[in-house]
Amino acid sequence: MILFGIKNCDTVRKARKWLEANQLDVAFHDFREDGLAEEQIEQWVAAVGWENLFNKRSTSFRNLTETEKSDLNEKKAIALMALYPTLIKRPVLVTNDQVQVGFKEADYRKWFNL
Repeated sequence: MILFGIKNCDTVRKARKWLEANQLDVAFHDFREDGLAEEQIEQWVAAVGWENLFNKRSTSFRNLTETEKSDLNEKKAIALMALYPTLIKRPVLVTNDQVQVGFKEADYRKWFNL
């Protein structure tokens, strides 16, 4: 199980704290420091859809040019997330072939049957 995100993100910190409190073993991958392959983003998009993964409410999105923001589609969104990983909603929890985007305690409880 791998938790992807950036270590200074409040939501990522909450998820990590929750996982630790529930004694769930998880590796952490900081995609700002450790990078992220476009193929990984494509796998997540295939699992959850680009609209669920692409964070239009982020500061990173607001900082994009109007050209980058316009005519968004799956291909363009994947390219932008590969170029600017902070456009990805955080955290992304991956276990086997399952992907969970964001952190809501109720969703994690349901996912882990707790």
